[in-house]
Amino acid sequence: MNQFDDVRAVLCDMDGVLVHGAQIIPGAPEFLGRLRASGRKFLVLTNNSIYTPRDLQARLARIGLPLEIEDIYTSALATAKFLDSQRPNGTAFVIGEAGLTNALYDVGYTMTEHDPDYVVIGETTSYSFERITQAVRLVAAGSRLIGTNPDVSGPSERGILPACGAVVALIQAATNAEAYFVGKPNPVMMRTALRTIDSHAAEAMMIGDRMDTDIIGGTEAGMRTALVLSGMMTRLDAERYPYRPTAIIESVAELFN
Repeated sequence: MNQFDDVRAVLCDMDGVLVHGAQIIPGAPEFLGRLRASGRKFLVLTNNSIYTPRDLQARLARIGLPLEIEDIYTSALATAKFLDSQRPNGTAFVIGEAGLTNALYDVGYTMTEHDPDYVVIGETTSYSFERITQAVRLVAAGSRLIGTNPDVSGPSERGILPACGAVVALIQAATNAEAYFVGKPNPVMMRTALRTIDSHAAEAMMIGDRMDTDIIGGTEAGMRTALVLSGMMTRLDAERYPYRPTAIIESVAELFN
């Protein structure tokens, strides 16, 4: 792929690009090996805010995909960095799991149910109506509404599940407040990820399997982009969008050979 020969930094989506659930996509470990051998900086991105990077690193290691904790960047980390840049050492009421609460603690945020600066909604395995009601009341009283990612649904072994975006939509409808989502496709997540590895958009590329999150986010952040067909989309799907990736490839097995 000649158009990527001078790329020095890579942001790479996880699901559909490196793994399908508990299955490694063929060529993914070798692709990561080529990144390391060539000295390219990289981060693996996920909109899932449930797990900490340590959790994800352990899950991936169990299926045979070796990554360092520092190689993984979640929407929870991006959200924490964003809030830290906006209101350092602020306060938040959080609906979410350890991935989100740990990230906020690490940047100096305090969790509170009394007049927080922000109401922060992430993914969780058990949404509580009582907690959602509390979030509605806090937002109505003036707390600012943040979502880790705009995904309205997600898959599970038993079928579709409501996700962060759906719960945020409920709170918005109840309060007329406008939420701000930090995760993909917001280029803020791409830019904070690049800063994490001390890189710039001009020398970087984004690899993903979705036009509406990975490719548009990378494009708006000023990066070159590669759409892989190992996940959700086909070439025909990609043609329906008014923006285009730099390249469409079958999988990461084709990159940096």
